[in-house]
Amino acid sequence: MGTPDALAEPHGHSGGAVDAAVPTDPAARRRIILASLIGTTIEFYDFYVFATAAVSVFPLLFFYGGDSGTALLASMATFGTAFIARPVGSIVFGHFGDRLGRKVTLVGALLTMGIATFLIGLLPTIHQVGLWAPAMLTILRFFQGIGLGGEWSGAALLAAETAQPGKRAFAAMWPQLGAPFGFILANGVFLLLTTWFAYDSTASELSDPFLVWGWRLPFLLSIVMVAVGLYVRLRIEETPVFASAIANDQRVKAPVSEVFRKNWREIILGTFIMLATYGLFYLMTTWILSFAIGGEGTGGLGYGYRSFLILQVLAIILFAVFVPVAGLLADRFGRRRMLISVTAAIIVFGLSFGWWLDPAKIGTGEDLDVVRMLLFLCVGMILMGLTFGPMSAVLPELFPTNTRYTGSGVAYNFSAILGAALTPFVAVWLVQNFSVAYVGYYLVGLGVLTIVSLVLAPETSKTSLYT
Repeated sequence: MGTPDALAEPHGHSGGAVDAAVPTDPAARRRIILASLIGTTIEFYDFYVFATAAVSVFPLLFFYGGDSGTALLASMATFGTAFIARPVGSIVFGHFGDRLGRKVTLVGALLTMGIATFLIGLLPTIHQVGLWAPAMLTILRFFQGIGLGGEWSGAALLAAETAQPGKRAFAAMWPQLGAPFGFILANGVFLLLTTWFAYDSTASELSDPFLVWGWRLPFLLSIVMVAVGLYVRLRIEETPVFASAIANDQRVKAPVSEVFRKNWREIILGTFIMLATYGLFYLMTTWILSFAIGGEGTGGLGYGYRSFLILQVLAIILFAVFVPVAGLLADRFGRRRMLISVTAAIIVFGLSFGWWLDPAKIGTGEDLDVVRMLLFLCVGMILMGLTFGPMSAVLPELFPTNTRYTGSGVAYNFSAILGAALTPFVAVWLVQNFSVAYVGYYLVGLGVLTIVSLVLAPETSKTSLYT
């Protein structure tokens, strides 16, 4: 099939009458919002359950032996495996999303993630089967990455391609809320279980019931949520933008080769536009948890696991609150202007890590300055909501309809490798070899690269998605 000239460029005519072909039935719009929000919530829940376990459980059950610092680094490395898989997922699911449609592809992504997460809950540990345990864990983590690699761009397109003109960033922010909601759900489940089992990571024995079987429950629970997600997603219709592409015979046979040939510049820009967002989030979630509860052997603060988890859940609420705020701001002031301002604030925040987190100032163990730590988490999560909120509009707007699923997914997930996969590992290494201030400098570097990309990128708020 050929590609009409009107589809060859990602920046077509401004929104007009053609963009008005969106669902006007309130019930249909609610189903779209619900399907995009529930799906991403489930996917991110699955993803973050692993992240939480990678810090508190897996070093003991899958990487046990040697010193605690080495076990934590090995667990973080396995955590990062999913980010290597995510571009693979974006290419595989992107192909079908641009060829067959957004709806059917999202169902496949949800099943891939859900089944992999459920199987992790059934795995034997290193104490039972030796090195087969971390090997199987790594493989299933890889499939988690493939599932999430196909999920995000499809959910973003589902929301963005059905948005009313001038309100696309706000409409597209609904799947973004899946990240904080999934995080709250994942950590809330772990918090309830550790409280129920009276589990304390700083004084744990392998015979502890939580380490024997309690940790498996959040993973097994995933299969129930996947069933709910499938029910919701099977009740929605295809987006009008993709339906128009089908009607006009505008699909291409090989979306991945098409997008790399015609839109390689947009892939590079989109990758680096997301860089600071990814780095900030995984510093404020995965790394800070390991730093706070880690002992002297890992350069951590030795704070109680449950106590710190409560602080994280409180702060993540602000992440959720500021996602819709970001959508409104991006629609009002434009994508570039708004995101450049927020990224500049992230750079300033990175420069202050030494002041916020120096053990000499904040204390260690139960003497930790709780108010100071909570404020640090809150500032970081407010910035996270502001930078993450508009991304489900920004990245899809860079690409034409016939390769939008693939292009936005590849950019989003390439950025995951650079900004997320490496970040917890690098941060642990920086603390162990230098000081916590250098973790902030690392975030500053990511922020500078993002600002450069935003300056080079076009303003896309008026771009039609029917191109």
